Amino acid sequence: MSIPFIDLKTQYETLKTQIQKRINNVLEHGKYIMGPEVYELEKKLASYVGTTHCISVASGTDALLISLMAIGVSKGDEVITTPFSFISTVEVIVLLGAKPVFVDIDPLTCNIDANLIEKKISKYTKAIIPVSLYGQPSDMDEINAIASKYKNITVIEDAAQSFGALYRGKRSCNLSTIGCTSFFPSKPLGCYGDGGAIFTSDHKIATACQEIRVHGQSKRYFHTKIGVGGRMDTIQCAVVLAKFEKFDWELKKRFQLGDRYNDFMDANNILRVSQKNYTKSCYAQYTIFIEKRERIIEFLKRENIPTSIHYPTPINKQPAYSEFCCLECTPFANEISKKVLSIPFSPYMEDKNTKKITTAISKILNQ
Repeated sequence: MSIPFIDLKTQYETLKTQIQKRINNVLEHGKYIMGPEVYELEKKLASYVGTTHCISVASGTDALLISLMAIGVSKGDEVITTPFSFISTVEVIVLLGAKPVFVDIDPLTCNIDANLIEKKISKYTKAIIPVSLYGQPSDMDEINAIASKYKNITVIEDAAQSFGALYRGKRSCNLSTIGCTSFFPSKPLGCYGDGGAIFTSDHKIATACQEIRVHGQSKRYFHTKIGVGGRMDTIQCAVVLAKFEKFDWELKKRFQLGDRYNDFMDANNILRVSQKNYTKSCYAQYTIFIEKRERIIEFLKRENIPTSIHYPTPINKQPAYSEFCCLECTPFANEISKKVLSIPFSPYMEDKNTKKITTAISKILNQ
């Protein structure tokens, strides 16, 4: 039997009673859009992260899009970000008519290299979007300090993969002016469809986001802004509320499994994504660096061990984004994309499966 890459089935079986109770409550009151669970979730998540505001939205992509709209990003603006991320990080920039400006990654963490950002700032720069890749925040203090030197540059943490992670003792999503996360089912805190959230302590930005997510309404049928249909469904909020009850336990298990994998990789001289000593990754994915990747994928497949590649092609090499291409500017992203390999990771992983995975990796790499 194949080891699950992410074990959502066991999670559901563990939380089945709470999840069904939460969903049934929504079915009983019938407020499927902007019901009481929406506001309950926002309040709990804002308190957990440490921000004044949490605005639930329809997806992690919508969280980024609405945030950029709230700060007025439009045609002619530039947004600095990484080419090594899921496509939505850059997609939302282009959808608003702005230009993505790519900065290469740190080859050890795969996060944007903060040391290279300032030289890419121009008079058109409106925002910086660092991605907390694989669950580990970028060097946010350095990035915030760079942005503070310039007028009207907002830092938006793309924390789609890092809800629950820590940076110098603070929660991801509360490390800059705006934090955006995703509740896609495979995320550390996920729903059973699409969902996301925006976090900020800036009241003006929060109000703008709240209005934009409901078609730019400040009150019913009164539209002060251009908006989108970006609300998170009440049932999905109910699912996240049920899962949130066990989230700290799951986070502890993630930390423990991450440490266990790290110890194994280091003892066997297997290169892995590095963790800074002032961060605590929540390991949305556990990723190693491998030569001859396809051969290893096939071997693990025969052992019923699934793998995934996050990400095989940098965004600035994707056909749809060729006009923004700057391949010579991102040599590490180009190189790392050929080596990364993610292996099964779940807070519900059984010890026997962890052992099977590490034994198989050790066997193939010693051949």
